[in-house]
Formats: sequence, structure tokens, C-alpha cells
Amino acid sequence: MIQTIDLRGLQPNRSELASLVPRSQTDVSVAQASAQILVDDVRHRGEAAIREQALRFDGILPPHIRVPQHEIDAATAGLAPEVRAALESAIERVRQATAAQIPSPVSTTLDTGAIVEQRWQPVDRVGLYVPGGKAVYPSSVVMNVVPAQEAGVGSIALVSPPQSEFGGAVHPTILGAAGLLGVTEVYAMGGAGAVGALAYGVPSLGLDPVEVITGPGNVYVAAAKRIVRGSVGIDSEAGPTEILVIADASADASFVAADLVSQAEHDELAAAVLVTDSVQLAEEVRTHIDTAAASTRHAERVAVALAGVQSAVVLVDDMAAAARFSNAYGPEHLEIQTADPDAVLALVHSAGAIFMGAFSPVSLGDYLAGSNHVLPTGGQSRFSSGLGAYTFLRPQQVVRYDRGALSDVARRIHVLAESENLPAHSEAVAARFASDAR
Repeated sequence: MIQTIDLRGLQPNRSELASLVPRSQTDVSVAQASAQILVDDVRHRGEAAIREQALRFDGILPPHIRVPQHEIDAATAGLAPEVRAALESAIERVRQATAAQIPSPVSTTLDTGAIVEQRWQPVDRVGLYVPGGKAVYPSSVVMNVVPAQEAGVGSIALVSPPQSEFGGAVHPTILGAAGLLGVTEVYAMGGAGAVGALAYGVPSLGLDPVEVITGPGNVYVAAAKRIVRGSVGIDSEAGPTEILVIADASADASFVAADLVSQAEHDELAAAVLVTDSVQLAEEVRTHIDTAAASTRHAERVAVALAGVQSAVVLVDDMAAAARFSNAYGPEHLEIQTADPDAVLALVHSAGAIFMGAFSPVSLGDYLAGSNHVLPTGGQSRFSSGLGAYTFLRPQQVVRYDRGALSDVARRIHVLAESENLPAHSEAVAARFASDAR
């Protein structure tokens, strides 16, 4: 079912290792032309384009694109008690962990009267995308909204595709989660068009443009985020989910198999990768995968994902080689199930979120770990981070120099300005001391 990549005895360089990484054949650029048409259509025709796209892609016309407050209130009141309690617990845990991400203002005194302050300012308004395809994701409401709130964002708009099962309304569990968080601006729209609506606004709906768009979605959502980037900020181009497990002979094969299957159930393009130096563990995991994959509710979807080119059991010589492979891969989710997980962690530098030991599965991070589950995919963790309060914050430097402090550096400013052939720069400083020459 799942392929084997045997790297034992090989010493690939960085480029060679990158070429050996199993990846989905999904390419965001393939969807870019189609996404551009949808985004442009919404930008120019607004609400009419959104309605047409809902019929075309969701198979239904929402009765209200902007969800009335009474529907949000009703959905919140209608949450099953156990679901409500679980969501409230997730909200509290994510809120606590996210609060630690907010930097404190720092003031640096370089000399008498020369001060540079560092402050962090939230953006004014954000748009949060919550997908609604093969599964319903109230947890993604929590993961997007809480960091924005903790960062101090004052205006939040949430979009999620209309559901034919609910007459074109947003899924009630998503609405209920939004209500628990106090979100009042929710729109029944999805896909690339929804990203365009958030970026450029839709006046007839009262939807003002946002500064930052976050949240996972399909390849068209990812392509649309790439298109509008520059007009707005984005978190990342999140694609199909990934799990990479580094495990040695000490790992419990049934745990490893269960975790690989758990992520494979998201999507046929989901990636499940085991990297190990133990042939015995690899074989045991294969056996457990066969059983777990066949018995789970979404067995067909899981089977496709595990058989895909993006999933593999990778055999390496040792844990150092496992860490090198993981760093080249840059996984969204990395689990370390080894006899000494901290020793492996010390070798790892690229991952969206890292789960340590046998009792920290990715499923924990999806819901109640307190960490955020909106994470970079497709190797983007090599250069970007998961969603957090910092996604919605902008560092700003505030400069405070008095007359004496400016005078102390005036000559050096003059020298540098002349070296760059920008004399007016120096003259702007000299003007402040012109009276001294009189």
C-alpha cells in the first residue's frame, strides 16, 4: 500500500536529498490561471459573481451571503453540550498558548538622548477562511480567530462555503464556534472567489477589504492567496496536510500507524511519511497500517492517500540521517517517537509543529494541545511559520533623538550621505543646526 524509499548507505547532498523527498503532484501554479479568473470576477462584479460561483462550485445558492446575527446566535445555542464544552476548552488552551507569542515593547538607549523603541502593532482588519469540503472544521475557527483576537485585531470577517446539506447556509457547527468567540461578521462563500472578496471587498454586502487573510483551503484557495498577496498579507499557501514521523526501534508501531492513518483521512492528497532506522519497526508499522486503514470510517480516502507518491516509509542509517531528511522535507507536522526525542529535536530546524514522544500525537495538536493547527505545508516550514498572534502583528521602530544626540552623529550622516551622492540627506540634518553657524 505504501511505498518504501531506502536511503541506507547513501550520503546524498542537500540538492539530492531534496529530490528524494516524496511530494504530492499538486502544484498551486496549475490552479493559478483558474483562480485568477474567479478572483478578478469577484473584484469587478462583486456579489453577482459570488452568487454565480456558489451555484457552480457548491451546487446551491445561499439564502444570505452575509449570515444574519440571529442565525449565528441560534447555531451557538444549538451546539451539542459535549461539542460546546470541547470547543470552549480548545479556545481557552489556544488562548493561553497564543498569549505567550506577543512580544513586549523594548526600548534601546544607544546614547544620551538617542532611543529606538520596538513596538508591535496589530493590523486593523483580517479575513479568516474556514474550509468546508470533506469535513467540517470548527477547530479551524478557533485556530484562526483566537490568534487574531489575542493580537488585538479590532475587525474580523470569517468566510466558509455554503453547504447544500443545510440549504446553502454555513455549517451550523462552524457558526456555533464563531458565536462562542464573539465573531459577528460571517459570510457564506468559499473558494478562490471568497479570497478575492476578502482582499478587495464587496460593498453591496458591507464587506470591507481586509489587511491579512489566513486559513487553510484547497489548491484554488492557495492559488488565490498567492494572487492577492501584495494587496493583502497572507499566512501561507496551505495545501494538503502532511505528517512525518521520525521513529526508532523503541517506538510503538501501532501508535505510529494510527498517526499516519489519522492524517491520511483528511484528503486523498494527504502525505504520510515514516522515517526510521529500524527495518523491523517499518515492517510492523506496515502491518498495523493495513489493519487500521481498512477498518477506519474513511478507508477509501485513506487508501488513496497512503498509496500516493506523497506517502512513504523511508529507511535511513541513523537518527542524524532521519533529521537531515526531515529538514529537507520541511513537514507541516513532525512527530518524534524515539528513545531520546530531545536528542533528535536538537538536530531538527524545519517543521510547522513538533510533537514529542508517544503521547503527543498530531491529533492532539489539531484540537486541544493549545498549539495552532494552521501550519505551512509543501515544504514551506523551511522558511515560514504556523499561524500565531505574530501573523497579525507588525513590528515598528520608533526613533527618539534629541538635539544633542543628533548633533553627535551629524558628521557621520554627512559622510555616508555624500558617499551615496544624496546631499539633501545631509542638508536635512544640517538645517537643524544652521542657527549655530550664525
